[in-house]
Amino acid sequence: MSITQQYALDVHRARRHGEPAPPAPGAHDWQVVRELRHRRELESVRAGRPARGRARRVLGRLLRRLPHRPPRRRLRAGG
Repeated sequence: MSITQQYALDVHRARRHGEPAPPAPGAHDWQVVRELRHRRELESVRAGRPARGRARRVLGRLLRRLPHRPPRRRLRAGG
């Protein structure tokens, strides 16, 4: 049975039982990939390896907010 056939069967069963339909196959694939990548980055930081990508940006933001370091001044556009 293919994924599409299984999904059609699941939707049919859900309707017969008055339950909400399950999500379509592949509807959340990219979210899962992002969460796995984020977890891998977090584990690398915990293990003491250098951060890359999103984890590095978040750590940079947190470090900029520490009181011992003055905040950077941003230039305003048009003035």
